[in-house]
Amino acid sequence: MASSTKKYAKPVYLVDGARTPFIKAMGKPGPFKHADLGINASRSLLLRQPFAPGDIDEVIFGATMPGPDEANLARVVALRLGCGDQVPAYTVQRNCASGMQALDNAAMSIASGRSNLVLAGGIEAMSHAPLLLHPRMVAWLGDWWSAKTIGQRFRVLGGFSPRLLKPVIALLKGLTDPVVGLNMGQTAEQIAWRFDISREAMDQFSVDSHMKLHQAQQSGELQEVSPMYDAGGNVYEHDNGVRPDSSLEKLARLRPAFDKPYGLVTPGNSSQITDGAAALVLASEAAVKQHDLPVMGRLVSTEWAALTPAEMGLGPAHAIAPLLKSLRLKVEDIDYWEINEAFAAQVLAVMAALNDTAYCREQLGLRGRVGEIPLEKLNVHGGAVAIGHPVGASGARIVLHLARVLEQKGASRGVASLCIGGGQGGAMLIERDVA
Repeated sequence: MASSTKKYAKPVYLVDGARTPFIKAMGKPGPFKHADLGINASRSLLLRQPFAPGDIDEVIFGATMPGPDEANLARVVALRLGCGDQVPAYTVQRNCASGMQALDNAAMSIASGRSNLVLAGGIEAMSHAPLLLHPRMVAWLGDWWSAKTIGQRFRVLGGFSPRLLKPVIALLKGLTDPVVGLNMGQTAEQIAWRFDISREAMDQFSVDSHMKLHQAQQSGELQEVSPMYDAGGNVYEHDNGVRPDSSLEKLARLRPAFDKPYGLVTPGNSSQITDGAAALVLASEAAVKQHDLPVMGRLVSTEWAALTPAEMGLGPAHAIAPLLKSLRLKVEDIDYWEINEAFAAQVLAVMAALNDTAYCREQLGLRGRVGEIPLEKLNVHGGAVAIGHPVGASGARIVLHLARVLEQKGASRGVASLCIGGGQGGAMLIERDVA
């Protein structure tokens, strides 16, 4: 396969980006809805640009469950940002990779010559996932509204039971694959068993994620985070799911969450239910020259892959392998990696799969193993276990942060990747010129 076949046809530049603090869900709707998060991520970003919001050619955001009053969420955000009536916008959905899909769509639009400036990213307010009526309750209400006489209503009333009022939790439904009947945590258990990932290894990975995030917050390395203020004047400056006092001893006390009582995946070594958004400005070469824009890096190529939903957590391995192959790159050619931490077990299993000759041959169609990703180059400031995983936003967050890491470290090449509910994987290569 020629090295250029998977690259974008023309240069696609990442100019700038920002994200909100990721706010851990606390059992009730959080202070920000989807559009609020998108606006908070984008406002500070656009205010520091030399072009006007109306100069943007299109706005693309990824999200999985925007509210019923936020149909075509990207358009709502674009209008409320002041981009104007003439700037088109649309919303994409690829489960956990919705934010990365938005960036890929934007990059393809720029590479094709259709757009020069695109605002793209991801948004998710998981705490606002709705509670739904059970289908039997909906049917009962249909009968009630159809009843025309007092007698008919009495007969319908006789069929009512308090059990009909039990709500359906949309978030749990959304995190369960309808084809194989497994929720995401159960799929993590599957691949942990397949690659013999121990509970201690998962918990240690989780502790490390929290410690790295805490250190990054203390040292000011998360420069892309923009503060938010809610309607009550409360300020949100940092990702608030971090646990700087996390330890193996504390995590060992937690019980399995998905495969009771013998499982290994717990709330402590899983990503958190979170609200957040990330927004990036992508530009063509012509736009960079016209507006004299700074360049953080280039989006070079994106790979999408699929596998059985029962092992969806291995999706990054299935996307990373062909991405590297198509560009004739090796693991050692990549300076830094961001692999979304849906579960500690999932990231550890991906690393094991890429370094397993049999798996690479039998499942990825390679002659040998891809190689071992060095831990010191992976998620250097922590990941979703500590930061949180607002599903539609994570794909955009990891790309943005990877670009920041390359900038901070003076490095030139990085890969961002994540698993996708439904049995898919996505991976994006970004590059930065180093003088």
